[in-house]
Amino acid sequence: MCGTEVTERDYVQGLKSSARNPAVSVKVIERPKAPSQVVSYTVKLLNSTADEYDQAWCVFDVDEFTDIDQAMAEAGRHGVAVALSNPCFELWLLLHFTDHRSHAPSYAHLVPHLDRHTPGGYSKTGLDFRLYKDTWREAVRRARGLAPEGKEPEVNPSTGMWQLALTIGGPA
Repeated sequence: MCGTEVTERDYVQGLKSSARNPAVSVKVIERPKAPSQVVSYTVKLLNSTADEYDQAWCVFDVDEFTDIDQAMAEAGRHGVAVALSNPCFELWLLLHFTDHRSHAPSYAHLVPHLDRHTPGGYSKTGLDFRLYKDTWREAVRRARGLAPEGKEPEVNPSTGMWQLALTIGGPA
């Protein structure tokens, strides 16, 4: 379950296609809402589909949301995994190119850094996974070094996308 309309979906689908991991089947559902709403929707979906899914993940950003703690608590109560990026998903993308460790106050702060690595500049609505497919394992390594697992809401910059990437793409 993605808390946005395009970027995360395109990335996850690109990784799924690129990794060709036969042990994993991925279904991406977009729900552009606040994190607690994304988690609530995921829990309802899981409850209505019985045992159709082995795992459920919610992908969302800290951004300016005020319900992160509520979303994380509800996800924990219901066994929903969370790939949280602080401040935003673009940090995960940037980690494919460089080991960015300095505080990132916002999406707008990270875009110029991404622009340096993407031909024609970064586009939130035009993600080309080919730019990321060969370096996602390096992004995993870099992301793991940013924050202890589960501490992403408290540490800027940080991202838990590495866990979802390894789930989809296979162990590093």
